[in-house]
Amino acid sequence: MTGTATAISGTWRELLGPKYLAASTVLAGGVGLYATNEFLTISLLPSTVAEIGGQRLYAWVTTVYLVASVIASTTVSATLARVGARWSYLVGLTAFGLGTSMCAVAPTMEFLLAGRTVQGAAGGLIAGLGYSVINSALPQTLWTKASALVSAMWGVGTLLGPAAGGLFAQTSSWRWAFGALLILTGIIAALVPFALPARSNEVPRKPERIPVWSLLLLASAALAISGAALPRDVGWTVALLVVGAGFVGAFIAVDRRATAAVLPPTAFRPGPLKWVYLTLGMLMAATMVDMYVPYFGQRLAHLAPVAAGFLGVALAIGWTMSEIVSASMTGPRAIMRIVAIAPLVMAVGLMSAAVSQVDNASAGVVAGWVLALLLTGAGIGMAWPHLPAWAMGGVDDPGEGGRAAAAINTVQLVCGAFGAGLAGVVVNATDAGGATPARWLFATFAVLAALGMVASTRSGRRSDVDLVHVGGVLLHDRRPLE
Repeated sequence: MTGTATAISGTWRELLGPKYLAASTVLAGGVGLYATNEFLTISLLPSTVAEIGGQRLYAWVTTVYLVASVIASTTVSATLARVGARWSYLVGLTAFGLGTSMCAVAPTMEFLLAGRTVQGAAGGLIAGLGYSVINSALPQTLWTKASALVSAMWGVGTLLGPAAGGLFAQTSSWRWAFGALLILTGIIAALVPFALPARSNEVPRKPERIPVWSLLLLASAALAISGAALPRDVGWTVALLVVGAGFVGAFIAVDRRATAAVLPPTAFRPGPLKWVYLTLGMLMAATMVDMYVPYFGQRLAHLAPVAAGFLGVALAIGWTMSEIVSASMTGPRAIMRIVAIAPLVMAVGLMSAAVSQVDNASAGVVAGWVLALLLTGAGIGMAWPHLPAWAMGGVDDPGEGGRAAAAINTVQLVCGAFGAGLAGVVVNATDAGGATPARWLFATFAVLAALGMVASTRSGRRSDVDLVHVGGVLLHDRRPLE
């Protein structure tokens, strides 16, 4: 047993050694580009808007990026099957470089949005490839450590993005931030021919069909909600929100009958799976308040761009710290309670931020904002390790496991786009100057998070499932009720 365990476990020195360093750099670097770009742009936006205008389109910078990402992420399997790992990466990195160049030279917000759309589509493909190519680029003994390395890039992006974005913004050179990103993209692309195989050595698999209609309806819903932020007339805003809700309803009707669908069939049957996905979505949507944190940090507390950028990192830090602690929990009942109250914890943090938004905020008030954002992040982090495991283990048919796992990323990105759109609606509808829009933004998202308890309390109900531990992970073991 000891010999077997040793044989199937590689070392970090091997993964980062001369033989596999190029492959590891490409896999981790691609995901790092995607993650860093997301946080970098949030930190740059206040300075960008000050130069090229387009404040009413502020939320769209995130929305179009996420919508394009989720659509592109569903094409990873098909792209790999058709052109192989090497060309998949080269196509993705070339498109990412094109989108980044468009952002760097953008004369208007509309042009910037076009660049962000191209970036998002390319980034969604690259981020998906980071996990999908591991098994063809590296030996099986290194898969676990390679997955950990790729996942760690999100933490790197969380810290590097705000720091770099804030520094470039503070020196009034936000365009050069995209220039630096373009250089990194070129370096990774140059490594691809030496790092990745042109074709996988595995037996070719028939690519899964892309749920085109379901994705179009979800994208339309997200864009309609974001579009509601643009009109100054309340009637048009309400109308677009209703249209967005209509697209969501159409998605549910189409997806439950489609053979190529986003959600697994179990999600539309009695049981907890639909509540698991809804909890994931509500928590992710509520985190989109973070996109305005650097903006209000500069506006209300007159923080330097670097400081305002790191203010937005507080939520991510709370999320990470809470997730590490929660992931070590093993008692089924305790875990169910933690997941159930997670939205309430987020709501308390967001409401604390809402009541503390004031003009000319002092250092003490800013410290209060940091604590409120840490608490908000802790709310999502305490539930996050368990919800994906519940989703993957909560299907009726084991054959649905792949779709259940893929749906996690789709739900996460689309609901993030919904949240970004809603944030834009709230800020644009209430922005009469001062701290008013900030108060309304945090208060609205506090209510949204609190409503998530309707789903979170049902996501782990024992009346529908038995909870078991498999390999240290709490799963849903669906069995007939007696």
